[in-house]
Amino acid sequence: MARRGIVPKWVPTLMLIVSVVAGVSGCAWFRSTVNDSPGLRWWLFSNFGAQQTCPKVMASGVPLRMEANGPIIGRFFPNDCQQRVDESRQTMTVSFSGTGFAWTPIAGRVGFRASASVEYRMDFRMESDALYVWGVPTGAALVPPQFQLGSVENPVVNWAAQGPAGYLASTFGGQILSGKLSEGFTAIRTDTGDEFVLGRLVPPQKPARPFELSGDDRMILANETTEIKIGQFDLLGPFEVAKDDQALFLRARVEGPQIEGLVYPRHAIEAWREGIQTGAAMAAPPNQPSASLVLAPGVEIMQTLRLPPASYVILVDNSNKIGKVNPPFNLLGMMGSGAAKFSYAVELGANAD
Repeated sequence: MARRGIVPKWVPTLMLIVSVVAGVSGCAWFRSTVNDSPGLRWWLFSNFGAQQTCPKVMASGVPLRMEANGPIIGRFFPNDCQQRVDESRQTMTVSFSGTGFAWTPIAGRVGFRASASVEYRMDFRMESDALYVWGVPTGAALVPPQFQLGSVENPVVNWAAQGPAGYLASTFGGQILSGKLSEGFTAIRTDTGDEFVLGRLVPPQKPARPFELSGDDRMILANETTEIKIGQFDLLGPFEVAKDDQALFLRARVEGPQIEGLVYPRHAIEAWREGIQTGAAMAAPPNQPSASLVLAPGVEIMQTLRLPPASYVILVDNSNKIGKVNPPFNLLGMMGSGAAKFSYAVELGANAD
């Protein structure tokens, strides 16, 4: 591996090949050359991939699960991120902070603030149909994850959680933040879109996908299953509509009660989300949605969302505090009864109109 600032003689030739070979991951010779050279993989990542890490981290909410491929129970939304490459150790340190929410039995909806600084040993592998990028924690002593409860829905649990022992904060924070960070992450790039999961997937593994892509002319933005407990909501996205001639295409299935989807520009709902996570009472966002739709169980839902260029989120509601669809009363709601299992895919494509 060359010293920092000195470009190996083969690099210009390699970069020329990269620039002129369309769909470089489809070139078997190139894939083999890169995959067989740890030094080359690090050079390519540190010079062309590292700077994309924080923008990707901050581009969307990170789904939180209690087990691999289990339903999503909450999301973490980074609002600050910094990255630092250590050439001598061939590692990258990512420092980030943000807020989030998740659901737990008895406690209900839990809002929190979190920050961490994690050193990753980065690597990637090129396959014929995908590029896999891994971040594996090195275990080096860095600033430990900081977890602070912002709100707890159940007032009895809230009193115990905020006490000196801070049982809920330490236990829940350890499970959701510390535990997941220790698993590292996998980012997968394909011609049809990007996917990001906590933990390590190896080729040809892919995250669980409830739907197949509708067509080659569309880009997949999300393809996952979330579980919305009674009295709760989830925020999907954000999803970027960049041009007037683009539209979002939603496909969905619901198991459980009828729920509702409300589409908002991201900027119109950020302050509301932060407030809910840090202690504000559950209430509808102050702005009217750009679109709304009833999500009925037992049928596949297909909806085209034609929206002006902007970044959007979809608020999926299973409560009687936000949308017009109200779930029936359920005495065991705090234990998880009455949940809606929502499988969905959001694609970006050309507006047919």
